[in-house]
Amino acid sequence: MMIVTLYTSRVVLNTLGVEDFGIYHAVAGFVTMMAFLSNAMTSATQRFLSFEIGREDKTKLHNVFVMSVNIHMLIALFIIVLAETLGLWFFNEYLTIPQERLAAAHWVYQISILVLIVNMISVPYNAMIIAHEKMNVYAWVSMIEVSFNLLIVFMLQWFGFDKLKFYSVLVLIVAILSKLIYCVYCHIKYEESRYVFFWDAGLFKRLFSYAGWNLWGSSASVIMGQGINVILNMFFGPIVNAAYAVAMRVKSAANQFVSNFQMALNPPIIKSYAGGQIEFMHQLIYKGAKYSYFLLFTLSLPILLETEVILRLWLKTVPDFTVVFTRLVIANILIESLSKPLMTSAQATGKIKLYQGVVGGLLVINLPVSFLILKLGFPPQSTLWASICISIVAIAVRLIIVRRLVKLNVRRFISQVIFICLLISVTSVPIPLLLHMNLEFSFARFILVVFLSVIFSIISIYLLGLDVKEKEFFLSYLGRIIRRQ
Repeated sequence: MMIVTLYTSRVVLNTLGVEDFGIYHAVAGFVTMMAFLSNAMTSATQRFLSFEIGREDKTKLHNVFVMSVNIHMLIALFIIVLAETLGLWFFNEYLTIPQERLAAAHWVYQISILVLIVNMISVPYNAMIIAHEKMNVYAWVSMIEVSFNLLIVFMLQWFGFDKLKFYSVLVLIVAILSKLIYCVYCHIKYEESRYVFFWDAGLFKRLFSYAGWNLWGSSASVIMGQGINVILNMFFGPIVNAAYAVAMRVKSAANQFVSNFQMALNPPIIKSYAGGQIEFMHQLIYKGAKYSYFLLFTLSLPILLETEVILRLWLKTVPDFTVVFTRLVIANILIESLSKPLMTSAQATGKIKLYQGVVGGLLVINLPVSFLILKLGFPPQSTLWASICISIVAIAVRLIIVRRLVKLNVRRFISQVIFICLLISVTSVPIPLLLHMNLEFSFARFILVVFLSVIFSIISIYLLGLDVKEKEFFLSYLGRIIRRQ
């Protein structure tokens, strides 16, 4: 999936051109900002489904699913109204779009709304699969979806339509097909996911109350990503949006390497809390945060060292600011990877008012800070430096709040997770970095630096990042794989 995602990004950029590529991501990114309601309900749906599975109550599980579908349909209707009124006004007044591409940008805007609605209505079905921990199904459908995206790349070059318009339509078709697969699978496999109209005012209030606080945190998360995209468009136009879009594609590809692991970890954390297994929940938090960082760091180190070369090999045309954007985005997701299990543990308790209120408030500061920084004349990458600083502070805030919610030992998290991750980073970097800085560029140097980056990361993780039991498990697992061969 990661390889196909990177390849399709290269071809789409070169087929659409830098300007149209930037326009698509500026417009689609703006539409994505309106998904804050859906994002809030996604967390609520996954939490309540996993909780009821943990309690083994199928009747309540079915009720939660049906009410989730009802709520997502209402949200979809609200977002259509919002997008066609306030959203359309903002699009016309504030987005920087060249006049000759304005009609195509309007087309992309309307199609992007439909993509958002399709994704939104399918959320309860995705959540049902994840809550049942059927990650193999999720992985296969994701691979089918990425295969469709690869087909899009070739279809863009087969037909002579306006490529920006055609690309947006193809993205919509892929969204519909992949979401249909999720819906059909759930309908066949899980009786509790068969929709029969049902309304429970009490359950609606509980779901929406939980989602209401998630709404604030979800909005902040969207602002951290797509809000910066819109501000960059307002100050610098679609060319810088193209660079930011490439960096986001790299972020997406890198996140795919670890996101399914984190997604598979969420239901056990919630179920262990529901079953009163608090110590086991703590272990999942420590190990989940640590392993997430290990996976992401192993992939990211070669990209951080050889960013420029990788981008030039990957893309024929590298927009200005792409290299610095990519490095800063990767640094930020490494920091954020430590926070995912903390977020899930807070959601498991259902007591998220303080967590979402404080953390969401901290993250949302990023938008006015970024606007002020650019207004003062700082370069585009300064917005990402601000995001990194805020992400670091956010980890400390999350730890303080989660300690109160689930009695998490903060010192233990710092010693077993943060300190270990810093140690791995410090010991893995020096030799590959020295080779990168002191050897003249050649393809041999590139291969050597990438190879040694991965090797030193793995060696450091094994020697310094794993305890005795983890090393024994690793060697035992490796031995079983070798015996199968």
